Amino acid sequence: MPILSRPALVEHLVRTRIAGDVATPRDNNLSHYRKLANGDRHYWLGLELGDRWTDEQDVLAVMAERCGVNDDPSHRAGQDTIDPELTVDALDRMAARLRKAAAGKERVLFATGHPGALIDAHSRVATALRAKGCDIVRIPGGLVADEGYVVQFADVAVFERGATLWHTHSPEPMNAILDALGESGRPDLVVADHGWAGRAGQRGVDSVGYADCNDPALFIGEAEGTMQVTIPLDDHVIDPRSYEPLTDYLLDASGLL
Repeated sequence: MPILSRPALVEHLVRTRIAGDVATPRDNNLSHYRKLANGDRHYWLGLELGDRWTDEQDVLAVMAERCGVNDDPSHRAGQDTIDPELTVDALDRMAARLRKAAAGKERVLFATGHPGALIDAHSRVATALRAKGCDIVRIPGGLVADEGYVVQFADVAVFERGATLWHTHSPEPMNAILDALGESGRPDLVVADHGWAGRAGQRGVDSVGYADCNDPALFIGEAEGTMQVTIPLDDHVIDPRSYEPLTDYLLDASGLL
């Protein structure tokens, strides 16, 4: 399929609800912002935020600026939004980091807490970087975390428990990988989401990732410089093929096609 222009990609994002009027409701967003501000580590996604983000209104301000949610604190329920222009802006920033990885033939690790939606997008980027000479990390076998296993499919690390791939926000699977790899096997770049991306950035690895409008930590991480890039999008729309034009755009902008 032809690569979509920026305006056509924006239209696609809105039509598929990857951005624009997304499915995540406003009250859910605000609840997560409040829990992050109250110090609930589940919502820190592997980052260490200290006492720097104790006001949920500050969190809302970052999300309005970097994700495009409604900036009105009195808007408490109903629809919320992701600005598709900010999504494409972030894809362009990610493309620049991928170009650097390809030019330097870097060692890159891919991981996802959303295997039902994003594994193919991650896998396609991994394949393209390998074709440019990058070393795509093969994780050690036998890794355990959170009473399950850290495994790898199609070059993408995922969390498995009970013969099922799990949706997880936990940073512990990334801890298990980085601990097992050690300094000698440390990746130059992590491409991920959720706690996989946040913990990699917190441990000093260049990290780029996708995040939904109810996952503010990675946007705060980019604002503070711990994350390299955070891409705003609905991270689990009904049809995972809806992400294909977005991935095509990213690969083209990265010079990886």
